[in-house]
Amino acid sequence: MPVFVLSKNKKPLMPCTERRARILLSRKRAVVVRMEPFTIRLKDRRNGTLQPIRLSTDPGSKSTGISISRELEKEDLDTKEVKRTSSVLFLVELIHRGQVIRDGMMSRASLRRARRNRNTRYRAPRFLNRTRPQGWLAPSLKHRVDSLMSWVNRFSHLAPITHLSQELVRFDTQSMTNPEISEAEYQQGTLAGYEIREYLLEKWGRQCTYCEAENIGLDIDHIIARSKGGSNRVNNLTLACRPCNQSKGNQSIQEFLKKKPKKLAGILKRLQTPLKDAAAVNSTRWAVFEKLKATGLPVEVGSGGRTKFNRRRLGIPKTHALDAACVGKVDELKAWQRPTLAIKCTGRGSYQRTRLTKYGFPRGYLMRRKSVYGFQTGDTVQAQVPSGRHKGNHQGRVAIRATGSFNIQTPQGLIQGVSYQHCRLIWRADGYSYSLIAKQEKESGNQGHASRAELSHLGLKAKVSRAFG
Repeated sequence: MPVFVLSKNKKPLMPCTERRARILLSRKRAVVVRMEPFTIRLKDRRNGTLQPIRLSTDPGSKSTGISISRELEKEDLDTKEVKRTSSVLFLVELIHRGQVIRDGMMSRASLRRARRNRNTRYRAPRFLNRTRPQGWLAPSLKHRVDSLMSWVNRFSHLAPITHLSQELVRFDTQSMTNPEISEAEYQQGTLAGYEIREYLLEKWGRQCTYCEAENIGLDIDHIIARSKGGSNRVNNLTLACRPCNQSKGNQSIQEFLKKKPKKLAGILKRLQTPLKDAAAVNSTRWAVFEKLKATGLPVEVGSGGRTKFNRRRLGIPKTHALDAACVGKVDELKAWQRPTLAIKCTGRGSYQRTRLTKYGFPRGYLMRRKSVYGFQTGDTVQAQVPSGRHKGNHQGRVAIRATGSFNIQTPQGLIQGVSYQHCRLIWRADGYSYSLIAKQEKESGNQGHASRAELSHLGLKAKVSRAFG
């Protein structure tokens, strides 16, 4: 993976390779600034040659893809057409915690209702005296916007970003629910454009609904056939391979799967899946767009259909990060076969200091302080255990205890009962957890190459971890 580089006066320069970063660090020409994403600062350079770099985003409900790529525009002498070639530098998948926030808000609401319904003094309801400003978003949706913009701003300080791209239009829930909507009725909404096939691919896991076949051509199938009064609404559509589609014909799904009751029950339950993921994307897309414009950088927008066209034309597998690399105008994409850094939003702790059973009774109490012997839960530490079952060097995220006996979560597994005296801080917890996803190939994943890339990246960080001692 590339390494971000800052100048002596902390200005972003072009990223370098891991090999060059090792040389600069070994010769004392650079120091480590961040562990994730790995960043160094030069001691003897104030400026350097910069190239156009584009940061592209593919906002999603559960995760958002981010791609940082170097751009080169060249004019075709014959057609006078300007072609854009992008070379991927960095891929990120930002995993949101919107569902966790929603569950927490619902839990707080239920506790408030229970408290108000007890035999307590009367308090007048307050639901009518709370106004919401224009553009208000629910906390779970606002988190998606804020976390994405936090990383856009962070990458802008790590790399010389010159352009931004965003996938602005993806699903139109109005048209998917009622395809006949038109004219004034449609204009009452705020959505523009839809792609039912792409939505069905995500809803049904990109496989045949009936035989679960994958990596083959899929047709759109009507649960209730059109010849028997079925509509084109999205809750009447599914995906089927050509043999299953022809075998089903105009039969009802109950008749077609009468010998597979479990499969039938699963499909009928899945048909009721709400459009909440599409609604979350549609609710936040304009807020993200306005935030990106506020950065002062030129923003290019593209549709989900164009992203899918670029990805298929270039033979690139589907991931959130690679979708981001294909947003907007992309004539050629290079160096996309690289690992992806998964950044998971974990939060910075909980105000709740009591653990409850499923019946609501306390089962344990947490410490009132968040730090023990200078360590906090979520910190990245390196432990050198001199003896015992876990003898050796271990590096990972720490979970603290008041006794000073910590747990360390490493890529190899959980290490329990490590004394704080054997731990050395490498990186403070910043509300995120980081991991590497193996790089994607066109046809099948080459796990050997992915493992070597991951080990190389981890090896570089292990060699410089003493800088944080």
